Amino acid sequence: MITPPRQRLRLLPGTFVVERLPEGAVVGDGWVALVRAPDGLTVVRAAGPRDSGERWAALYGEESGHDLDVPGMLAAIVSPLASAAIPVFVASTFRADLVFVPVERVAASAVALRAAGHHVEVPVDLS
Repeated sequence: MITPPRQRLRLLPGTFVVERLPEGAVVGDGWVALVRAPDGLTVVRAAGPRDSGERWAALYGEESGHDLDVPGMLAAIVSPLASAAIPVFVASTFRADLVFVPVERVAASAVALRAAGHHVEVPVDLS
């Protein structure tokens, strides 16, 4: 069995929205992640004052960057969050993962991740 690696995560500034757009949609600037799949385009972008719906906070593991062949990096983050019943949306980069959690669950996310042995940098007023 592989021991999940401990990681160093930080909360990115701002909040985000996750949207699903129809196939062929054109997206302007301001996006953080784009995923085009057969069922359409998923866009993660900074939340604006007029956005309604759920807002997400982003935890980023850039200091724990890894090559693509390192097993268990994402599982080590999402497993403790799943055990704490915290929903996630994930966008992976070549070296690290962006793990989005509902804004109102940031403090609980930090608690769950720290209990799993990760270092989580979240401002004091949120945790």
